[in-house]
Amino acid sequence: MEGTTCHVIAPALEDRMIAETVCSAVSVAGLGIAAVTAYRKRFLAAARIAAYSLVPIGLVMTGVVDWLADTAFSPTAWAGFECWACPGCCSRPPAPWSAGAAAAPARSARRPGPRRAPRRWRPGPPRPPWARAPAPPPAPHPASRGDEDFSDIEAILKKHGI
Repeated sequence: MEGTTCHVIAPALEDRMIAETVCSAVSVAGLGIAAVTAYRKRFLAAARIAAYSLVPIGLVMTGVVDWLADTAFSPTAWAGFECWACPGCCSRPPAPWSAGAAAAPARSARRPGPRRAPRRWRPGPPRPPWARAPAPPPAPHPASRGDEDFSDIEAILKKHGI
């Protein structure tokens, strides 16, 4: 089988293709939503939605997605990020080891003398409307004569022969 060749797509290329497809689909969906919004006469909101929906396809066209796909699935890139972050983590020790925590005076050394009396309780802010007691039902209106209403309806029905 010397004449046959097998074309194998590299995993990084497949990752890029999936990312580009997803970004394109998100952009098309966003433009569709912008079109519906413009149809509803909300042109400013439609322009804003259209602008945001073009960001993913712009990232694909500038090559940012290719770079991210190469970086996200590369063990060498992750090792590089770890080497880059290690000095930052090691140069800042945790709080108990820092000099600032040891240099802070004890609570008793801060305020010599008698302690103040605790504050009295004060009422808090008013309750929100949904937490208040329900309002009493409104008073019923004085009884009106319903005969007038029915007489109008009966006249209309008689006029139409019903």
